[in-house]
Amino acid sequence: MELASRKRLMVFSGSGNEPLAEEVADILGVRLGGVERSIFANGEIYVHYTESVRGADTFVIQSHTHPINFHIMEQLIMIDALMRASAKRITAVVPFYGYARQDKKGRPREPISARLMGDLFLQAGADRIVSLDLHTGQIQGFVDAPFDHLTAIRLFADYVEDTLQGPTTIVSPDAGRVKLASRFAAHLDARVAFVHKRRAADVRNEMSTLWVVGDVEDRHCIIIDDMVDTAGTVVGAAELLKERGALSVRVIATHGVLSPPAVDRLKNAPIDELVITNSLPVPDDASHLDSLTVLSIGPILAGAMNAIFADASVSEIFQGENI
Repeated sequence: MELASRKRLMVFSGSGNEPLAEEVADILGVRLGGVERSIFANGEIYVHYTESVRGADTFVIQSHTHPINFHIMEQLIMIDALMRASAKRITAVVPFYGYARQDKKGRPREPISARLMGDLFLQAGADRIVSLDLHTGQIQGFVDAPFDHLTAIRLFADYVEDTLQGPTTIVSPDAGRVKLASRFAAHLDARVAFVHKRRAADVRNEMSTLWVVGDVEDRHCIIIDDMVDTAGTVVGAAELLKERGALSVRVIATHGVLSPPAVDRLKNAPIDELVITNSLPVPDDASHLDSLTVLSIGPILAGAMNAIFADASVSEIFQGENI
């Protein structure tokens, strides 16, 4: 007996960011796969796929949003269920990768939680991971499986080219983001500066800005980072840039985590515009920010997923910038 091989693409969504998953599925020309999700009385997560996944090339889209540990566990359980239902290949699509900031030991007796995350995905049954603008690219090396690291840098560059005119400086909020700022500046023929800051080693989400290095006076300044969490870093940098004579200050970040008290800080900050993507749902209180602009990464994810399904090159889509 001879059977003709056929490939079947199936896309499933966790509860973390269903509108994004629906957009991706629509671009790919498929519907979201049927999945029943519920929670037991004691908080345990239950998942059941309502259609056969045997032999399918499956993608599980889940943003690790608040409550982050719940959404991570939900995705792991969805992957485990696919593996046990004989899916041919399982790709975990993680627009925002939880615990990515814990990628190294900064003090004795600390975990490397970003590595643990990769181990959990593989143990659950994932064959491949796709994520966007990781906190550090080295996280790819924590996983003994293909890990596609996508980037929204071109999306942001196109937006800035269409909306901003005049002398521009791309500002890294710390020394660790200078490489990212330089890559972004190359798209816009802009200058680069960075903010030197000191962060307390024993306190999370607190920092003190010291000074800015680079030409920012009488220039439009764009602070670029991978995420805005409590907004302490970008607000401190924006205030410093204004003191140094910047014409305007904008903040660009792929992931708008916007944990409290981010919205309160941003309301009173000298920031003309905050540009993020829909990699995470926008918190209700942040949706009313006049300065907020949200760009869609749906086409980016869909393009990468289509390339994976077709066994084509993902890096060609990004012209080698997805490193």
